[in-house]
Amino acid sequence: LVDAGYEIDFVSPKGGNPPYYGNTPDDKVNERFLADEYYQNKIQNTMTPAEVHPDEYVGIFYAGGHGTMWDFPDNEELAVIAQKIYEKNGIVSAVCHGPAGLVNIKLSNGKYLVDGKKINAFTNEEEAAVKLDDVVPFRLESKLIERGAKFEKSGLWQTHVTVDERVVTGQNPQSAHAVGEAVLEELKKLQ
Repeated sequence: LVDAGYEIDFVSPKGGNPPYYGNTPDDKVNERFLADEYYQNKIQNTMTPAEVHPDEYVGIFYAGGHGTMWDFPDNEELAVIAQKIYEKNGIVSAVCHGPAGLVNIKLSNGKYLVDGKKINAFTNEEEAAVKLDDVVPFRLESKLIERGAKFEKSGLWQTHVTVDERVVTGQNPQSAHAVGEAVLEELKKLQ
């Protein structure tokens, strides 16, 4: 996205320097951001949701990781940001456990954002495979279906990206790069 001319900002529920894990040092995208002083400063000093002005953004991306299962679903400020971006014809995207941030987003018409849309995320089978299905507060796949999503999935750890009505979701960490590419394609359609 940076190469295509998009500026990237970072926001976290509390702002500041959020924890992150699962970084693969030999991943060229990670390597680039971690070596870039400008973006490293942005990552270490994330904005709070209150500092975000949704009208200034064309998209929002919810990163994954198990911690998002606790941090994202009930964060009303993040949900409002995504709702406003989406309703002004923007992109809402997420990968792995990031779609936990989508489960409680309601649109102005009262419907859940995911209702009736093809969506994917970390599957119940993948959660069981990593033996955390009894640790997470809910099973993401099941909750998305409960909210009306038409859940799609592939086998364990396979890349799978779903795009439906400007909502881009990826199943697992293996899908992250493909989510970025799909977001870029959706952004091109908005121009």
